[in-house]
Amino acid sequence: MNKAELISAIAEKSDINKSKAAAALDTTIASISAALRAGDKVTLVGFGTFSVATRGPRTGRNPRDGSKIKIAAKKVAKFKPGKKLADDVNGKGGKKKK
Repeated sequence: MNKAELISAIAEKSDINKSKAAAALDTTIASISAALRAGDKVTLVGFGTFSVATRGPRTGRNPRDGSKIKIAAKKVAKFKPGKKLADDVNGKGGKKKK
């Protein structure tokens, strides 16, 4: 599913037009991005948690000639799925424990 398909699905299921669905999605993405830039975590219960981690400097290899290169440290966005999302993806959604 791409962004346009997601907007169409949101519009259809929420009974709103596509421009409002697009605005809602864009605002959601911008809000998550702003929180991550500020160093905050974003937790959507049942869906997952977005966070920022620091990847340390490391040595890599140039694929063309095999020479060693230094890769600088940087911040990366991470996502950890929530239990409900993980269960849904694995086909366990809606099942009750015995």
